[in-house]
Amino acid sequence: MKVYQLLIIAVLFLQTTVYSQGEALFKSKCNTCHAVDKNSTGPWLKGVKAKWSDAGEKTLLYEWVRNSNSLIAGGKSQMALAIKDFSGSEMPPQQASDDEIDQILDYVDNYVPPVKSTETGATETTAEVELIPDYKGNLTIFYALGTLMIILLLAIVLMSSSVLSFVKSDVFKKKLRDQENLTRLLILLISIGAAFIPGHAYGMSTPDPANPEQAGLPWLLIKKTDIYMLIGIDFALLLVVLYLRGLFNNFYYMVYPRKVKLAKQSKKRAVKILVDSVPIEEENNILMDHEYDGIRELDNNLPPWWVWGFYASIVFAFIYIFNYHLFNTGDLQTEEYNKSMARAQKEIDAYLKEAAMNVDESNVTLLSEQSALATGKQLFETNCSACHKDGSGDIGPNLTDNFWLYGNDIQTVFGTIKNGTTNGMPEHASKLNPVQLQQVASFVLNLKYKPGKEPQGKEFPKK
Repeated sequence: MKVYQLLIIAVLFLQTTVYSQGEALFKSKCNTCHAVDKNSTGPWLKGVKAKWSDAGEKTLLYEWVRNSNSLIAGGKSQMALAIKDFSGSEMPPQQASDDEIDQILDYVDNYVPPVKSTETGATETTAEVELIPDYKGNLTIFYALGTLMIILLLAIVLMSSSVLSFVKSDVFKKKLRDQENLTRLLILLISIGAAFIPGHAYGMSTPDPANPEQAGLPWLLIKKTDIYMLIGIDFALLLVVLYLRGLFNNFYYMVYPRKVKLAKQSKKRAVKILVDSVPIEEENNILMDHEYDGIRELDNNLPPWWVWGFYASIVFAFIYIFNYHLFNTGDLQTEEYNKSMARAQKEIDAYLKEAAMNVDESNVTLLSEQSALATGKQLFETNCSACHKDGSGDIGPNLTDNFWLYGNDIQTVFGTIKNGTTNGMPEHASKLNPVQLQQVASFVLNLKYKPGKEPQGKEFPKK
């Protein structure tokens, strides 16, 4: 691609952008007071350019838009004096160039009302009502697509230059001419497509500082249609790059043919390294002398990968013996297990301490709060009633009398519930946390006497 072709694309792109700004300019500068297809706070603008031209005041129209009060005060415009009383509101000054004003008026003159759509049971609506675009997000996408377009154009230039370096013969020159013609055709299609996008469907513009509704918008207003157009251009340029890449590869292999034999030799060498097998046509050289029922054995070598693994295992065995048994620089499995269990126990203790559950036989106390005893009762009914019923005993002893097998202090009862006994009492440390064990033990020691199973154990005074 030559420089003038890039310039053509740039010129057509800029021309399309400027031409298509009419709608965006109208919405940013005029839409507050003027409607496109009817009178509003301001008059209907369609045909206003022709009216001022017919009145011989075409140049004064631009002054009217930029500062209507100044033109009315000067008294030199009959059109201005005729429409000054159309509305009680004054037309605010607008910062707009002659070219921008022309774009606004061309957009208004060529405006086509959207087709109305009706639905059963619903009022008529038009496509004119639209949500505010995500200008910030669209601008970010626009930057990315614009950067991609520049990269693709540079890639086309570089690859075209690379292709030119292979052109040495008439055959290459003919191929190059065909390639240039196709490239020019693609560029022409891209340019024409960009030039004929309708102005009402595409329009980048800048926000109006005087319009409070546009405060906080980015410096360039990008619509979805702008994004779609850039995607189309980038896709077309990508096709050109892929075409040039294929052409470059064809030219390259014409000059530097592929070395098929070398590839085959490399494959054979790789097979030799991995399996060390002998070709079938050479197997007669490795036949062994002995024969069994007409079957003869081949003296194949072991696969190299297996031999390497075997040698590696021998080396690993020596390293293991010296490291773990001679120099004792590492822990054997039993030691490693014991250390990991000790670390886990430290973590458990830290967790219990942090969660206020570091209750054990050495620091457990008898609880008297009704909420704690109520929780202990629920836990007792869930975990203990199968053997002790309501405390009066069944399989297990009566817990409400003064007879105890192991003792009636909180530490002993807590430990019995926690660790269980050899007489059939299961441990509950795996089911209940320390606080819950304390609550159950406190509930048991607060039980009132209930007749039930005969006394067991030794009598202890009631605490």
